[in-house]
Amino acid sequence: MKRFLLFLIAAFSLAVLFLSIPAGSPGNVLHFVYNGHPLTVIVLLNFGFALAAFLFGLVSSDYSWVDRLWSTLPVGFAWFYAWRGGFSLPLVLSACAVTLWGARLTFNFARKGGYTGTEDYRWPILRNKIGNPILWQLFNLGFICLYQTGLFILFTSPLYMMLIHTRPVLSPFFLVFLAFIGAAVLFEAAADEEQWKFYRERERFREGKTVQESYRKEAEQGFRTSGLFAFSRHPNYFGELCVWWFVYFAAAAQSGVWFNWTVIGPVMLTILFIGSTVFTEKITASKYPAYCDYQRRVSAIIPWKHRKT
Repeated sequence: MKRFLLFLIAAFSLAVLFLSIPAGSPGNVLHFVYNGHPLTVIVLLNFGFALAAFLFGLVSSDYSWVDRLWSTLPVGFAWFYAWRGGFSLPLVLSACAVTLWGARLTFNFARKGGYTGTEDYRWPILRNKIGNPILWQLFNLGFICLYQTGLFILFTSPLYMMLIHTRPVLSPFFLVFLAFIGAAVLFEAAADEEQWKFYRERERFREGKTVQESYRKEAEQGFRTSGLFAFSRHPNYFGELCVWWFVYFAAAAQSGVWFNWTVIGPVMLTILFIGSTVFTEKITASKYPAYCDYQRRVSAIIPWKHRKT
């Protein structure tokens, strides 16, 4: 946690440095943040955090700094838009919905040790596959730091659309989609809890300790196949995508601009999750032979009925 706090201090310092360029001087940063173009402010802030993530990864050989920002920086962006919009009710409600999403993700990430130095298990595997340290650092800068933090800008950008197309009266469709966001967060939380309980029981099984009988078969095979995981191999991904697609539709309904450029946010996030699913499942299938049969029977992301083998 101390390392993460040090990272945040460094990231904020770099963000202020970048903001001072259009502001003219560090002393004018607050004035620029309040009066400058909202997207420009967000982009410069984001770039400061992305550069900090790259530098900290370079120094510490821990490449999960962006992972630690997933549940925090987008929340900050949401409240920035609410602030710039004079805390209008639609923007405040949207920021509250994003905060609910962030609180769930932060809690789940923290209990897995994400803020205490635990690196995503996929990065060392990918680093070994790439082999060349220079190519790895280019991947770190381009994909991990710039692309992924760029997604923070994109999937929160529907709130910018609401900001520039302010309508004081709440759209009924906005409220419906806001409720859908809440339902998606609850779905993710349920998937988180199912996965967390399984991980604990699997660890006990591997340590030779007594496990609950309902988890024994899954602990032996190495992966979960019951509950929500009986209908989707990645229910968390499904919930996450629903959240940000519903954010887009809620903003579109409230702004009155149903199709606009901010749709690129949930689209790019969907592409990322598809790629992540392919890569993650290659690793899982290489460790657990029975996983291939699970792949044939159960949908990858969208919950669906079982397919016969």
